[in-house]
Amino acid sequence: MAKEIERKFLVRSDVWRAHVSQASSFIQGYILSDTDRSVRVRIKDQTSATLTIKIGHVGLTRDEFEYDISLDDAREMIEKSLGNIIEKTRYNVEYGGYLWEVDVFAGAHAGLVVAEVELDDAGEEPPQPPWIGREVTGDKRYSNQWLAMSATKAIRHNDLSVKA
Repeated sequence: MAKEIERKFLVRSDVWRAHVSQASSFIQGYILSDTDRSVRVRIKDQTSATLTIKIGHVGLTRDEFEYDISLDDAREMIEKSLGNIIEKTRYNVEYGGYLWEVDVFAGAHAGLVVAEVELDDAGEEPPQPPWIGREVTGDKRYSNQWLAMSATKAIRHNDLSVKA
């Protein structure tokens, strides 16, 4: 079993774009969504797919199990998924010895931009890039699961109120 330890932040400027080392597109849907667990199917760059099970409340640390699956199975599962389909491009940006993943959402949540940094230990304090805004770790409104299941549109990256 793997542990997912990550912190999530809003992004307040596009300065990070000058430092991108890699970009990938994602399409994902949720097969199961409950308060403390989810089953997600994700297609990356239209070339590979995974099924991910997460257990634990949205926050700093959760149990995570991930398995490769066929693209055909993933496409069929996404067609049958609950709620909104999540569409985003993930950009990798190195800063201060850490890999930051900047997610730029499209589709139903266009305009939302968040950055995540994965940690080895919950007590780590990575240096924060100058383009990072308010921390939203543990705020379910910024989790992919909530965005997929919510009837509301995404919270824009500089607007703290939920849009109807």
